[in-house]
Amino acid sequence: MKLTVQKRLAADVMKVGTTRVWIDPNFEDEVSLAITKDDVRRLVEEGAIQPHQKIGVSRGRARFRIEQKRKGRRSGPGGKKGSQHAVLTGKDRWMMKIRPMRRELQKLRAEGKITPRVYRELYLKAKGNSFRNTAHLKAHIAEHKLEVSR
Repeated sequence: MKLTVQKRLAADVMKVGTTRVWIDPNFEDEVSLAITKDDVRRLVEEGAIQPHQKIGVSRGRARFRIEQKRKGRRSGPGGKKGSQHAVLTGKDRWMMKIRPMRRELQKLRAEGKITPRVYRELYLKAKGNSFRNTAHLKAHIAEHKLEVSR
């Protein structure tokens, strides 16, 4: 039995697409007699015609991925998109490098382990990119015996 007209009318009435219209097989004869929108409305109220549930995309996998990222997973080289500088700009990289070194120098000066003159010298060297990191800075201080001996 061809019910394309009824399906189209039902789609209009229920404000859904024709593919989402479901007609109860037990009421096919009754539905085939429906030729007006009012007839179709009545059948919708009776439950002879119903809309299929909308099919969406599950967010389950996305939620799992976000949870993993919060834990620090998925951050390896394969999980990064963009160039090296897109992931972390040169300025951000520099700030992450210089701030701990300057903090370390301030701490050493405050504790009296290095003199203000040595502090200034090392500060400028750090600014000039002479040290890779704080460990390298400490190694330089030890190697050149710049620490004040008490």
